[in-house]
Amino acid sequence: MAENGKPPVLVVVQLSGGNDFMNTLIPYNNPIYWDCRPVVNVAEDQIIPLNDELGFHPQTAPLKAMYDGGDVAIVQGIGYPNSNRSHFRAMDIWHTCEPDTVSTKGWLGQAIQNLDADHENVLTGVNLGRGLPRAMTMPGVPVASVGDLDNYGVMTPIQEKQERAEALEVFKRMYGPAFGTGMVMDYLAQTGGDVLKGADRLADALVDYTSEVEYASNAFAKSLKDAARIHLADLGTRILYVSHGGYDTHATENPTFPRLMDELSTGIADFFDDLRAHNAAEEVVMLVFTEFGRRMKDNGSGTDHGTGGGAFVIGDRVKGGLYAEYPSLEPSQWEHGEDLKHTIDFRGIYGTLLEQWMNLDAPSIVGGHFEQIDVFS
Repeated sequence: MAENGKPPVLVVVQLSGGNDFMNTLIPYNNPIYWDCRPVVNVAEDQIIPLNDELGFHPQTAPLKAMYDGGDVAIVQGIGYPNSNRSHFRAMDIWHTCEPDTVSTKGWLGQAIQNLDADHENVLTGVNLGRGLPRAMTMPGVPVASVGDLDNYGVMTPIQEKQERAEALEVFKRMYGPAFGTGMVMDYLAQTGGDVLKGADRLADALVDYTSEVEYASNAFAKSLKDAARIHLADLGTRILYVSHGGYDTHATENPTFPRLMDELSTGIADFFDDLRAHNAAEEVVMLVFTEFGRRMKDNGSGTDHGTGGGAFVIGDRVKGGLYAEYPSLEPSQWEHGEDLKHTIDFRGIYGTLLEQWMNLDAPSIVGGHFEQIDVFS
């Protein structure tokens, strides 16, 4: 429980597509970086130094300010053995903590089951977006998925039947291969009615919300604003999920990546500013993750799927700083002869959040005991 007596809340931000960690936290004093990235690099005079070896991307100034304030922990080299480079399979592994088998149990779905074993609150877990991330699925566990909070619909705006049908079809396509079509429909039948009951309660998130924070006009910022509104409405929501897409930068990375970094860092800073202005930040911790990193060498326009990446743990209760080790840039240490090696297992970071922050039994959810980090004050 947070020091203010409120139950701890976890916000998970997914960077979809595979974020280029080496251009997010840049080893600017290592000549190998410049040798590997003759085209897709960040100009040295624009990098925001973190220390003598590493620096932030220039469009992450708001995030760097939070880091300087002690609120951002950077997990370097996060990944898992024999990392999969397929978007679908890699994300599935991150969502279920099952690298060898296909599971129907998401790590956050299991957490929600533990937080609300009797299913008394269908808003214990809320996804801000269409469909439902595999991380939040768990047979029998209802999770609200909100495409547009201003229409306070679940799965889609409630009054728009066509959009609802399309969203359910997306859900079937996403999870049919793993669940089986019959299981998908059983899942929807079992949980859909309960989830829809939460729609009217979500309308409470609109009541009396005022803020002097002006969020940017992009989809990611809107999702974080909606997450803030839901948290501030005191609906008993313990886990919120937000996605930021566009990170599959095989081509034209140089013009695309700065926009992504700006949206990400500005959105996160505004979100926490909003919560702090309402005296509601101390009980919130955010995890920012992506399914894999990018290759060491650029391809002349972008970067291809790699392995070892990075994650962020953010919040007022976080002990900011660098955690784990930045993967070696020495060619002899490259995974598959072309990738950064992971230096810490992502399941240990999940375990850190589940056990140290949410007060849950981590091994039963992440599938064993993995190295954790001492990241909370």
